[in-house]
Amino acid sequence: MNCLIVDDNAIARSILKNLFQIEDSLKLVAECENATEAYKMLASNKIDLLLLDVEMPGITGIELVKGLGNNKPLIIFISAKRDYASDAFDLNVVDFIAKPVTPDRFMKAVIKAKEIFKSQNLFVSSKKDEFIFIRDSNIIRRLKLSDINYLEAKGDYVKIYVDDKNYSIHSSLKSVEDKLPTDIFSRVHRSFIVNIGKIDTVEGGTLIIKQSFVPVSDAYKSSLNKRMQIL
Repeated sequence: MNCLIVDDNAIARSILKNLFQIEDSLKLVAECENATEAYKMLASNKIDLLLLDVEMPGITGIELVKGLGNNKPLIIFISAKRDYASDAFDLNVVDFIAKPVTPDRFMKAVIKAKEIFKSQNLFVSSKKDEFIFIRDSNIIRRLKLSDINYLEAKGDYVKIYVDDKNYSIHSSLKSVEDKLPTDIFSRVHRSFIVNIGKIDTVEGGTLIIKQSFVPVSDAYKSSLNKRMQIL
């Protein structure tokens, strides 16, 4: 994974760089001492994992993450103050490490990041065989496309709904949409993709699929009507 360290403390950055030596899968692309530098690095480089301090002059680490929107890398927050942990996890980050960072604690966070990183690259569709693979916790699970009712964006995750279960994968809805066959699935909202064949009824701006209510935004109504071939 390509990594970026962001911390205003030079000693803290040095400690993290030394910890990188115990994990070969991590490649340090750069280090930054403030959020402004980090924005520039993120805009010009492919960063998979961001190791980010919370308290920094000017823009804080939490403000930086909020400013990145949905297209942000995996994030491990690092701070001397545990009070920030709740705010950090509200942003769906991988982990929160309290300083000082020990090798064991560092590796636990990295292992979690690696698992999520793998899951991002394991969501693969097969139009020929009509199935996908997803990572469900530590299990690689095969799902038939015909069993999927709809998908919903939830922060940095996408929730996949089948009849009696749902699964969450760490990905953006756009990334998932690009891998799904367009003859079966349709985007109906910035947060929802539906299986056209699973739609039971349409009431105004709402679809009903297996007793669940899915909103349809005005931007997608016209294309949805065409796809449904309403008589």
